[in-house]
Amino acid sequence: MDIRRAVGARAGIPSEKLDNLLRYRQSDRFTPREQAALEYAERITRDDQEVSDTCMTRLREHFSEPEVVELTFIVGFQTFASKFAKAFNSGPAGIRSSLTVGDARGGDYGRVQYDGVQLTSRTSGLIAL
Repeated sequence: MDIRRAVGARAGIPSEKLDNLLRYRQSDRFTPREQAALEYAERITRDDQEVSDTCMTRLREHFSEPEVVELTFIVGFQTFASKFAKAFNSGPAGIRSSLTVGDARGGDYGRVQYDGVQLTSRTSGLIAL
């Protein structure tokens, strides 16, 4: 089972809804609020789409300004986490739970843990979210 699907199922999202995720625009399983959030997330993450005024208007019909900021942060963070995992050949949600970062001479700069939610530096304290 895909890790994202497993997380969704664990959060109580029905499997029928997860099955329709890629068809969220046409599916009656998603509320207008969910559709607005999914469209916004899709437009943020896809290089071939822009976040249009129409998209923002629809989003603000369902979300307050603090909620829009939070949603933007979550989408941005998840995009970052995905790119970070790709750079270190790590699977979703930190399947590779840790790695050592060193220099060309083999020196150890610190231990970085990636678990899809939190980044911490074990030795330097440089990364903390």
